[in-house]
Amino acid sequence: MKTVGILVNNSKPKARLILQELVTLLEERGAKAWIEPDMASDIKREDLSLVVDRFPTCVDLVFVLGGDGTLLGVARQLAGHEIPILGFNLGHLGFLSEAEPDNLSVAVDRVLSGDYYIEERLMLDAEVDRDGKVVEWGIALNDIGIAKGSFSRMIEGKVFLDGAYLGTYSGDGLIVSTPTGSTAYSLSCGGPIVSPNVPCILLTPICPHTLTSRPMVLPAEGIIEIKVNATHQDIGLTIDGQEGYVLKAGDIIRVRVSSHITSLIKWRERSFFEVVRKKLQGEQEETSRVEGRK
Repeated sequence: MKTVGILVNNSKPKARLILQELVTLLEERGAKAWIEPDMASDIKREDLSLVVDRFPTCVDLVFVLGGDGTLLGVARQLAGHEIPILGFNLGHLGFLSEAEPDNLSVAVDRVLSGDYYIEERLMLDAEVDRDGKVVEWGIALNDIGIAKGSFSRMIEGKVFLDGAYLGTYSGDGLIVSTPTGSTAYSLSCGGPIVSPNVPCILLTPICPHTLTSRPMVLPAEGIIEIKVNATHQDIGLTIDGQEGYVLKAGDIIRVRVSSHITSLIKWRERSFFEVVRKKLQGEQEETSRVEGRK
C-alpha cells in the first residue's frame, strides 16, 4: 500500500474537486492519502490532515495540484528528502507536470502499479556574501536571478568560475540556471534549451548592453561567483522567481550545484523533447495548419 501526500494550489479553478476525486480514487484502490490541514478541512476530511513538515516521514510520494510555480515551491520545500513528486497540471504551461486533470484515474493506476520512472533534477545552492559574511541563502530548482529594479539604470556583474575570471556583464542582470530552468526565464533571454540529464549550469545575461555578451554552459562541478556593482541601490536576487532578497553593491553571489535533487515522476513513453515540441513549439497546432493547407 502506498501513502500519498497531496499538496494543492487552492487558487486554481476546480482544485478542490480534483482533490476530492484523487482522494476517492486512492482510497478505492487501498492507498492512503494525507492532505494539508486547511484543504482537509475544506473538503471535510479532517481525518486526512497532516502538516507538510511531516510528509517526509509519512508519505511515499507527493501529488502536486497546480502549475509549474506550485511545483517549484514544493520542490524547494521538500529539498533534501528526495520524495518523488508527480505534478498534475492545473496551470497554463505545465512544463514540469506529467499528469492532466482529465486522466486522474489513469495517473493513479500507473503510480500505484509502479508504471513510471524517476527523473532526478539538479538543484542549485546560492548564497550572498557581504563583507565576508553569508547574509542570505537559498536553493532553486529553476534558477537564480540577479537583476535591477524596474526603473533603475543597468547593473554590472563580474563573473568568476572556480576563481578564474570569465568576464564582466553590464545590462539588466544575469540568470544562473539548471537544465530544468533552461526552459524558463533563461530561455526568454536567449539561453539554450538543455536536456535535464545533462549536468551543467547555465549563465545567461539579461538584456546585455554589449553585442559580445552571450549565454554560457558551464561545468556542474564548478563554483560561480558574481560580484555585483551599480550606481544605485535597486538590485535584487530571486530564487525560482518566487523568493527574493535585496542586494547591495559589492555583494558576491556564490552559486553551486546542490547536494539535494528533485525527483520527478515521469511516464516512460513521454520524452523531454516531445514536451518541448508540444508545449514550447506548438507542434500540434503547426501540424494542423500544415494539414489544412493540404
